[in-house]
Amino acid sequence: MHKGKIDKIVRDRGFGFIDDTDGRKVFFHQSSLVGITFDALKGNEEVEFDVENSPKGPRAVNLSILK
Repeated sequence: MHKGKIDKIVRDRGFGFIDDTDGRKVFFHQSSLVGITFDALKGNEEVEFDVENSPKGPRAVNLSILK
């Protein structure tokens, strides 16, 4: 599992970006959330996730909030 912080949320489009602890930006889509709704996400919130490669770059899956 990777860790990072929510950098940007584009609410009207249902996606956002995470600043990974490895120093890269990782895309996420609202369908990747586990145990939380998209509307409940906040900027700078710490999250953990798996990464899969996509044609446009790294994509977060199984995204959840760190407690």
